[in-house]
Amino acid sequence: MNRVTNNKTIWIKPKYIEKKWYVIDAADKVLGRIATEAVRILRGKHKPYYTPHQDLGDNVIIINASKIRLTGKKYSQKIYYRHSRYPGGLYSDTFRTLSERKPTAPLEIAVKGMLPKGPLGRELFRNLRVFAGSEHTLKAQTPCKLESHYREER
Repeated sequence: MNRVTNNKTIWIKPKYIEKKWYVIDAADKVLGRIATEAVRILRGKHKPYYTPHQDLGDNVIIINASKIRLTGKKYSQKIYYRHSRYPGGLYSDTFRTLSERKPTAPLEIAVKGMLPKGPLGRELFRNLRVFAGSEHTLKAQTPCKLESHYREER
């Protein structure tokens, strides 16, 4: 049973990778839908030469993170946990308290949870910039606006 397969791992050379900058407006959009759209761009799944073991994705700027929307009662009932690594050091915050203290944190946590865990995921997360307001400081990169692929909620 000698079957010849021609499966080769594709490795794109860094000189052929072009990284663009995209802006996503998160005002009045659902948290998870914005996060999945950002991860799709960060991973490079929108490109024809996507490879899961390489950073081929583009850079993403998310604005209006403080105006993000949640469905149901998650605004007061969703709980974010963190631990100080000391005994009894478990802390918890609701979405409301976390977004009041740091408006960009819920979106960053959602995106980070969708990225791979390991060195590649940390490298991809560095390509994300989140701003609470409608202005960003990265105008020199000439980012283009990304239109949403998701339908609007009814």
